[in-house]
Amino acid sequence: MNIWLQGARPRTLPAAVVPVLVGAASAFGDASAITWWKVVAALAVSLALQVGVNYANDYSDGVRGTDAVRVGPMRLVGSGAATPAAVKKAALAAFGLAAVIGLSLAATTNWWILGVGAAALAAGWFYTGGPRPYGYMGLGEVFVFVFFGLVATVGTTYVAITEITAVSIIAGVGVGAVACALLVINNLRDLPRDAQVGKRTLAVRMGEAATRWFYVFLILLAGVVTIVLAVVAGPFTLLGLGAAPLGWMAIRPVRAGAQGQELIAVLGATGKFQLVYGVLLASGIAIAVAVA
Repeated sequence: MNIWLQGARPRTLPAAVVPVLVGAASAFGDASAITWWKVVAALAVSLALQVGVNYANDYSDGVRGTDAVRVGPMRLVGSGAATPAAVKKAALAAFGLAAVIGLSLAATTNWWILGVGAAALAAGWFYTGGPRPYGYMGLGEVFVFVFFGLVATVGTTYVAITEITAVSIIAGVGVGAVACALLVINNLRDLPRDAQVGKRTLAVRMGEAATRWFYVFLILLAGVVTIVLAVVAGPFTLLGLGAAPLGWMAIRPVRAGAQGQELIAVLGATGKFQLVYGVLLASGIAIAVAVA
């Protein structure tokens, strides 16, 4: 596989796709007013931001030396496959693409979107970049929940119909919880090495046992949100619970004490759960709000 494709971490891309799917579905209550090109543009922004964050994380961790020894997938800088300067340029190019497309959305929807976009770009860079990266202070999950949960879901609904709905906000909580679960399992895998190099992720701060329970909580929270949506929007949203078997398949090895390389498979299982949950939840929401 091309090293740049590997560096973009394609397995993380469902985290960018799912909130847009769910946000678009949340707009179906006013389906005739949906501006579909803006939904496509929102998807492009989300994907570019995700890829930019991945490259920026690769660059920043690489130049700090925290990726010198890894259990997980290959990193471009840490492995020496690409120079720090080249990876930095790739990150800035992805962020630039997100900014340009976001500018078109702001110009045709509402200019306050620029502020949200600027905050997302800054959060993406300073996750592991800058003199005091907040990802090293245990705040990475906050970024993921806010920007790949609430902002991406609610933002897609807003650009589609220029309205923020209760359904999109509630659904954004579930989407954000699963996106956080991906980061939690990633940090659980890297916990021993991160502790050695002083990378104080939330997993390092909480400890292994609490991190495992936090992961379980996030997966279960997605189910609880689905049930709440059934009360708010209608029973069709319960389609999201169809992903429960995949959630259990991801939870089981975490509770059984999977370590190191074993958690790479759990990361893949979490990604599958995220994608299926997102598709099923979006389908259920679209039907529920359309017939309401």
